[in-house]
Amino acid sequence: MDISGCSFSELSYSKLFTTYLNNFNKLSSFYPYNPLSETDVKRKAKNISGTVDREKLISALSGYHSSLGITNDQSEQLEKLSHNDALAVVTGQQLGMYGGPVFTIYKTLTTIVLAKEYEKKIGKPVIPVFWMADEDHDFEEISWTGLIGKDDFVKVELEQQGNGIPVFHEELNDSLQLFRENVKSIMFETDFSNDLWEIMDRHYQEGKTHGEAFAGFMNELFAKQGLLIAGSNHKALKQLLADDFAKSISSADAIYEAIEEKSEELESVFHRQVVNGDSNLFYLDENSKRIKIGREGETWTAKNKSWSTNDLVKDIEVKPESFSPNVFLRPIIQDRLLPTLGYVAGPGELAYYGQMRSLYEVFGLEMPLIIPRYTATVIESGISRILQKLPFKVCEYDQRIEDLESAYVEQTDNVDLEIVFDEWKEKLEEAAERPLKVIDNIDPTLDGTVGKTVAGFENELNKLKGKVYRSIKQQEETQLKRIEKIKVNLFPDGGLQERSISPIYFMNKYGTDIWHKMLEEMKDKGIDLTKHHLIEL
Repeated sequence: MDISGCSFSELSYSKLFTTYLNNFNKLSSFYPYNPLSETDVKRKAKNISGTVDREKLISALSGYHSSLGITNDQSEQLEKLSHNDALAVVTGQQLGMYGGPVFTIYKTLTTIVLAKEYEKKIGKPVIPVFWMADEDHDFEEISWTGLIGKDDFVKVELEQQGNGIPVFHEELNDSLQLFRENVKSIMFETDFSNDLWEIMDRHYQEGKTHGEAFAGFMNELFAKQGLLIAGSNHKALKQLLADDFAKSISSADAIYEAIEEKSEELESVFHRQVVNGDSNLFYLDENSKRIKIGREGETWTAKNKSWSTNDLVKDIEVKPESFSPNVFLRPIIQDRLLPTLGYVAGPGELAYYGQMRSLYEVFGLEMPLIIPRYTATVIESGISRILQKLPFKVCEYDQRIEDLESAYVEQTDNVDLEIVFDEWKEKLEEAAERPLKVIDNIDPTLDGTVGKTVAGFENELNKLKGKVYRSIKQQEETQLKRIEKIKVNLFPDGGLQERSISPIYFMNKYGTDIWHKMLEEMKDKGIDLTKHHLIEL
């Protein structure tokens, strides 16, 4: 499968991300551990802090799984996690229709493989955990799936409006049927289609919540690989987090300064990924709508509701399930609940973790290993064949289609056909001079015939030149179409394939077990996180 790779600097990855992989020492003030250092992995394994009471955690997670309907495959992993020395490698992602973008799968594969590797290296149980972003309420971000159609990238939208509540609780309605039909119409029928749709229809059903559907899909793919599914959008879990929610209010000034200090330091050289705010909590009203809590002095507000600092802290302590963390607080509560050895992050997540080192300290925690996820572009056989007929490297297709086409046309113009044919005519004329003299000496009346013959040579050359120009134009059109096809497949929607194409696109063409095969290859060969992989199918 894995044929080669691209360096991250050849693609659209940030300076921060490439520095993290190639020159970690420059970022050691933002991240306490280098995930590519075995010494740092072992050092972090000895220094896990802040995990809640394991017995209460296991009980709460069991209830969470029951609410998702995924209890059967989790008991063994929960029992393993209950051991006092057990650690976790965690990843997470927003819920997404039909699994979201394929990088969600790559994050999960990375997590499963590394959990196994670390378990061997440190001699302790290590559980792979997928943390569902079950508090997010941006429905538009998750209500689509991306596919490669016959000629272009197609983004299929679910024609359903969100209600402002966490997407986890949004129910799939009758728009699901049209969404399913639209997806099927784009993905042609294969030997694997029936198996795929049995899986998808088992989990994505009208009346189920997006949380249940997504969790069921991920659980079916990876439960037998030991993956545990976690989250915080559950009453029993939030009761374990009440103190941290309350602290986010009572220590708001210290928290703001901790985030801002590192954000400014990071921004001076790289970039700030997430804007700092005066509050890191949302309030869930009586209709479960998620409302940002704002602050003015000692007054906190969420739409028509307001509190003093003391009153808000008391409300959180009494009813923590009415509150929800933002992007900065989510990692804190995740690592409060779980004995997190490392978090498998995408480039954007890695960047905002760089803003958080001092925030962890405010909560009495230490940041885990921040591990860059496996990244890849799948090259299908039809694309591989036409790639060989063009002068560009795979990574160069990251450029705009207009720039690729211009570069190709410029290369084909390197040979000046006018010069070639002009030189040919000159040589013909030179070659005709001696025969003309000989024939003229023999019979001067043949001059006209000789002239016609030479002119005929030139006419044939002109006809040939026209055919060559037409051939070049035809070849250019063919190659330009190939360039467009390659671009659509490898960099659809103007970005990396992994950020827009659904995993079901590949499952439909290559089998529902494609991710298991990729996982086994990663286990056999090891997982290289220092480059962008090219996977040939």
